[in-house]
Amino acid sequence: MPIEIKLDVMLAMRKVKSKDLAQIIGITEQNLSLLKQGKVKGIRLATLEAICAALDCQPGDLLHYRADEER
Repeated sequence: MPIEIKLDVMLAMRKVKSKDLAQIIGITEQNLSLLKQGKVKGIRLATLEAICAALDCQPGDLLHYRADEER
């Protein structure tokens, strides 16, 4: 997939555990794990908004588009 999710990087930078973030934003740890691994086909904007609010970041901090030559 050409869009990479860099949630694990942001969690490390903010020193927040996945378990804690899942609880804060109201999703299961399993769903957050799938999101971190990039194994989802989509993300609700409400979920993205909650993650950004909890981690004090912008959507662009979490998502990265890879061009064909980068893949």
